[in-house]
Amino acid sequence: MEDFVHKLRQYAKSGTPAERRIAKYFAEHLNDLPFETAASVADRLDLSPMTVGRFLRALGYQGLDSVKIHIRDTTTISPTQLQASLTELQTDASAGKPLAVLVSEQIQALHYIYHLTGQQQWKEAVSMIGAAREVYIATHARMSGFASHFGQRLTEARDGVQALDGTGSRFAELFARIDGNDALLIVVDCRRFGKARLLVRTARRYGYKVLLITAQGSNWIPDQANLALTLPPPRTADDDNLPSLVALLDCLAKAVIADAGEEAVARGRRMAEFGGIMGESGTR
Repeated sequence: MEDFVHKLRQYAKSGTPAERRIAKYFAEHLNDLPFETAASVADRLDLSPMTVGRFLRALGYQGLDSVKIHIRDTTTISPTQLQASLTELQTDASAGKPLAVLVSEQIQALHYIYHLTGQQQWKEAVSMIGAAREVYIATHARMSGFASHFGQRLTEARDGVQALDGTGSRFAELFARIDGNDALLIVVDCRRFGKARLLVRTARRYGYKVLLITAQGSNWIPDQANLALTLPPPRTADDDNLPSLVALLDCLAKAVIADAGEEAVARGRRMAEFGGIMGESGTR
């Protein structure tokens, strides 16, 4: 991280006018870079994305994604800093400060999910996803973005992944096949997903294995699904518990990718190569 900042300072002093502007912007907005693209930076500075891309390559990076990875890998918090932050958080939460209470609850949820990753049902879920011939992810339309993101992550480990959100009777795609043998249906449950139980019963009757992701206390009968991963209880009765759900889906996708081993590495190389051909990498 210090090396990156040092390079920015050098270019801010001795670079071309465009390089000085980009270097100054990066140096002043380091915390915003994870949310930027080369195109957004170019737009802010009234430059072309190609100019931003050339500057990044001059710094030794293939694109802004490489910078984000470098920042992520080199920005660390010492144990002392972490403990001090947690102590401050606990003090503020005890005082009833709303954001501190929210963050404290989310940390507790992450602790729950991390504990879940060491349980037998987690290992079985990872194995089921990796072994299935096809994987379908079904949820309520309101949650379709999370299901799609989860499905895209799983493609880093395997083929045959499809996210369904129930719009336009799309669940019918599950039953266009003669049977669901060797296929897996992942159901991401939520309080609005009224058809979840009917979908699970029907899918199992067709031969699908079912992995259920749902909240604690959601009144599912244990044998309705082949396997269930439960989220910590939501903060309120009408809460979809989205932070916990996102964390669980990201951890589960990462575990599946890690379990795929060298095949996932090879897939990543092929995807990056194709992305380069299509101009989808390097300047994003």
